[in-house]
Amino acid sequence: MATEINRIGVLTSGGDAPGMNAAVRAVVRACIYYDIDVFGIYKGYDGLIADNIEQLYVRSVSNILSRGGTFLLSARSQEFRTEEGRKKAYNNFRKHGLDALVVIGGDGSFTGASIFSKEFGVPVIGIPGTIDNDLAGTDFTIGFDSACNTAREAIDKIRDTASSHDRLFFVEVMGRDAGFIAVNSAIGGGAVAMIVPEHSWSLEALIKRLRKGAANQKASNVVIVAEGCQLGSAYDIASQVKEHLDYFDIRVTVLGHLQRGGSPTTLDRVLASRMGVAAVEGLRNGLSDVMVGVINNKIEYTPIHEAIKIEKRLDDEEFRIAKILSI
Repeated sequence: MATEINRIGVLTSGGDAPGMNAAVRAVVRACIYYDIDVFGIYKGYDGLIADNIEQLYVRSVSNILSRGGTFLLSARSQEFRTEEGRKKAYNNFRKHGLDALVVIGGDGSFTGASIFSKEFGVPVIGIPGTIDNDLAGTDFTIGFDSACNTAREAIDKIRDTASSHDRLFFVEVMGRDAGFIAVNSAIGGGAVAMIVPEHSWSLEALIKRLRKGAANQKASNVVIVAEGCQLGSAYDIASQVKEHLDYFDIRVTVLGHLQRGGSPTTLDRVLASRMGVAAVEGLRNGLSDVMVGVINNKIEYTPIHEAIKIEKRLDDEEFRIAKILSI
């Protein structure tokens, strides 16, 4: 049975991800379709605390589908971590007559949303917007595919110069505690090796792999390093390898925030659109404190605490395939 929801607030929080705008657009248009007033909250939870809130309309989200970043802006709010800050946020929530909240972000954003929901009885649904793809309850998070494509394009360009000069490149990609971007960009970019937080690699094993590649007369060598790997940063690893393989001309490229920007891929636009509509429909159907996801191409709702706490594992098959193809 549908719950009476007349006004919904939507915000983006934490690190930006390509496709966030598509998700906001979907929330706004779904609200209007169901005759619900929708309000944009600027700068995440800080905007809720500072009353940086305005009503959105169909034309408010025109021409944002292809834009990266988030037009609602984002922030990591320290004040929202306090009871006093959340109380201010709730007062502004009620001031605008809001009945529910849609939060687009990652695990930190969802933690705040869940606490806010429990403290004040606010219906909340989260939409996973993070390039790391590290949330359980969905096959892919918004922004992951775009980040992988950006990394792969960069690797393709790096490979051109690597093969022209017989160089060894270490390319560091984002991922913090998760190697999803590293694995996918390694397969898509034809890397000789990848180093991720979930699998322990020794320096000796890496050197053995690189020597094997040299013996096979590989025209270029690219090693993908996830930023949170156990061996250290790409610069740390490159320095150690140089001590053992001084015949390589070694270079390092850190892609960093380049992976967050750019126009979202079709996959991310469609994923964000489906999740945005599902978030509004979930609230109308009385759901709260859940994250919307897509599993096996079907919309699923997962309790936020599970989406955050359950470890999302790398696909062992993808890791195996990457190892086979790197010879």
